Amino acid sequence: MLRIVVTVLFLLVASVGSAAEAQSLKGSTASMIRQNQVAQENKFTFLETPADVRRFVEAGYLVPVPGNADYRLHNVPFPYARPAVKTFIERLARQYRAACGEVLVVTSLTRPTSRQPPNSHALSVHPTGMAVDLRISRRASCRRWLESTLLHLEGQGVIDATRERRPPHYHVAVFPERYTTYVALQQGGAGGTEDEGGAVAWRAAEEKASGEGYIIHRVRAGETLSHIARRYGTTVARLKEANNLTSSRILAGQRLKVPVSGSRESASGD
Repeated sequence: MLRIVVTVLFLLVASVGSAAEAQSLKGSTASMIRQNQVAQENKFTFLETPADVRRFVEAGYLVPVPGNADYRLHNVPFPYARPAVKTFIERLARQYRAACGEVLVVTSLTRPTSRQPPNSHALSVHPTGMAVDLRISRRASCRRWLESTLLHLEGQGVIDATRERRPPHYHVAVFPERYTTYVALQQGGAGGTEDEGGAVAWRAAEEKASGEGYIIHRVRAGETLSHIARRYGTTVARLKEANNLTSSRILAGQRLKVPVSGSRESASGD
C-alpha cells in the first residue's frame, strides 16, 4: 500500500520538473518521495524491529559505523548503515575535519520503524539504513563548508540533504549505487583524488577528456549552465549529461566537462 501511495505522489511531483525545485537544504515532500523511490529501486527492506537490524548486520547488508579520529557517534542506538553510507561518512568526515578543525558528529543512522521518533516522516528511509543525521556545528565556517559540500553532492545526484529544525540536524539520504559509482570515478577516472566538494587533481582527466571531444571549464562566480552552454556552443542538457548533473546548480571553482566539436584548447576559467 505504501509503495502505491509513494508511486502516485512521485508521479504528481515529477510533473513539476527539477527546474522548479531550487536546490537548497530546506527539504520538501518531493525530496522525501525521491529518497523513498531510491530505496524501492534498490529493493531495500524497511526494517521494523531491533531484531531485524541485528539480522541484517549478521547478513552483511548493514555494517558497523564505529567512529574514528574524524567523526564520532552521539546517542546512536543502532550504529550500523549500508556500506555506501559508511564510505560517505568517512570521506566527508576526513575532509570536514581538515577544512574546519573539528570532528563530524553523527546523531542517527539506521532506525527501525518501531524506534522512529514521533515527528519522523512517513516516508523516512532511516529504517533502510541508507540515511545519516549529522550535528549542526556552532561555528559558521564549519556550517558553510558542510552545507556547500552537501549541496554539491546533491547536485551530482548522489545524495539528498535537508537541514532539519526539530531537533536541529542535517538529514542525508545516500543513494548507494550512485554514490559508489561517483566515488569510483573520482578515485580512478580522474587520475587523482577528489574531495566531496569537488576539489580534484584534474590534469589526467583533462588529457583524457580533451581526446574525447571535451574541454574542462572551471566555473566562475556568477556563471550558470546556460552561460557556459552559450559560450561553447552547446546545450544545458549536454552539459548535464556529460557531468552527471541532476540539477542546474553549479558552484564557483567546480570543474565541468564541456562537450565540443573540434579541437579547442582547455579553458580553465583562471
